[in-house]
Amino acid sequence: MSTTSVRDVYLGTDSGATTSKTGGVFANGEPVSRQLRQSATNSQLGTAAVVAGWIEGAEGFLKDNGLTWDHVAAAGLALPGPYQRYGVLAKSANLPESFVGWDFHSDYAAALAQAAGRPIPLQSGNDGDFGGVGEASRVRGDSQATVLLLAPGSGLGAAYIDARGLPLTGDQFAGMEAGHMPVPLHLLGGGLEKAPAFRCGCGRDWGCIEAYSTISGLPQYLDFFLPRHGGHELGASADTPKHKALSLRSRAQKGDALALEIFDTQARALGLHVANLAMALDPGIVVIGGGLIDPESTTPEFRQRYLDGIRRAAEPYLFPAQRERLRIVPATLGELSQSIGAALVALYKSRA
Repeated sequence: MSTTSVRDVYLGTDSGATTSKTGGVFANGEPVSRQLRQSATNSQLGTAAVVAGWIEGAEGFLKDNGLTWDHVAAAGLALPGPYQRYGVLAKSANLPESFVGWDFHSDYAAALAQAAGRPIPLQSGNDGDFGGVGEASRVRGDSQATVLLLAPGSGLGAAYIDARGLPLTGDQFAGMEAGHMPVPLHLLGGGLEKAPAFRCGCGRDWGCIEAYSTISGLPQYLDFFLPRHGGHELGASADTPKHKALSLRSRAQKGDALALEIFDTQARALGLHVANLAMALDPGIVVIGGGLIDPESTTPEFRQRYLDGIRRAAEPYLFPAQRERLRIVPATLGELSQSIGAALVALYKSRA
């Protein structure tokens, strides 16, 4: 039986194209649970099915934790952009064309009201931004330090969290799309400065940091570095470029020279990006997320090598005070970050 006060819980939904995750926090910001609660998004079935999945996830989360809709004060929804305007989707790479122009905020607010029997205040925003809110809440402690999150995965998630704990969203809700800023290619070394810029899915041709720091760029790294490693088994492999790329993380942790060269270069690229963003934003803490610092998938030695590479690349380009005080730390919430962040935004906005 829950002892939670009525309307003392803030729900958060993190929606992906195939899977949605639900979390929540109490009024003091502490997570209701650290157990991952997932439900099918079913985007292939249309927007109504997606909303139904969000509600299913919310109701399952409440039931799992001995709560009811009476406990819910507000809710947050994290959904990848870009947006046409607040709460209205533009063209997304991972969602059907029919979703363009979808007013997901209004549809989810209506569904929440129907499920709860009363209006539930709803905040929605970019999943990367809300992930940053979640991670910032863990690393700031009692301070009001600003936080920069960089989370390389299939793409580069990025967020800047201000002293209030809220993300920089921008006037067109495209703030901190920092994965598509250019890399200073002449500083990467290894001959990459003489090669054509890596291709990025966004279509820009200036060498987006996303292509140099994430899974999406690994096949291009292999094309460039593999000829230098004569006799490497990947050179004779008939596997697909994607599967070759996905094998690199485990190879690196076994000391494979090719894989280590690639991930060291990714760390250097991300470190230069940290320095670039520090010039504009001057954060107190940088949080590095993504699969390369996942404790369940990487060794402590590999994670430390990666984080050290980021810091070494950044430090020469930081101001002296930044070199002394800027903290670069690993993310801690993993797959919970965006649902917890969405719940926290709902909490923080309720206090505004």
